[in-house]
Amino acid sequence: MTFAEQLPIVLRSLNTGFLQTLRLFFVTLLGAIPLGLLISLGTMSRLKALKGFLKIVVWIVRGSPLMIQLLIIFYFPGLVWKNNIWGSGESGRFLAASVAFIINYACYFSEIFRGGIQSIPAGQEEAGLVLGMTRTQIFFRVKLLQMVKSVLPPISNEIITLVKDTSLARIIALQEIIWAGQAFMKSSEGISGAIWPLFFTGIYYLAANGILTLLFSRLEKKLSFFRA
Repeated sequence: MTFAEQLPIVLRSLNTGFLQTLRLFFVTLLGAIPLGLLISLGTMSRLKALKGFLKIVVWIVRGSPLMIQLLIIFYFPGLVWKNNIWGSGESGRFLAASVAFIINYACYFSEIFRGGIQSIPAGQEEAGLVLGMTRTQIFFRVKLLQMVKSVLPPISNEIITLVKDTSLARIIALQEIIWAGQAFMKSSEGISGAIWPLFFTGIYYLAANGILTLLFSRLEKKLSFFRA
């Protein structure tokens, strides 16, 4: 089979794998950002038990490799509880991967959010309380947008890293784009011993991260009115 004949077969497979990568990416963001904000508020809570528990969880998650977390979350229920809660097939693997990624990135985001919230001068909250605002109103009307401005650069770095980290899902046999590219090295759709599809996967990652970099750059400019 010539290169011209292989190319459409490879691109079709890589496109399918990349769609799975994008699904995992967006599901992780939708879950991890709000969860990370909740965790950050919990780690600043006046409830010592909640604060201590969440700090231990964040420490464990941030201190251990995502690959290990994927393996534990996917295999632990079936091997220890004898109950595969994730279900079978690709959908079950995707669900387990999503849970692992959301928990992992929520813990990283929580520390970024916590730093952003604590960087806002305490005088602003005191002024809001004097004006009769509740702490909730102060957070959403005064602090939130300022926090978004300060946390945008580190958050954007984590999100770009997330695009690349989705490749780790192949450890539980989730068929994302790296899985699709590597399959042609062994045997897939009549093609075997081909390494060039693996290099093509890099183009997909570069394109995705290039688009994200441009979007975050524009967003930073829109939020520039918060500069002193």
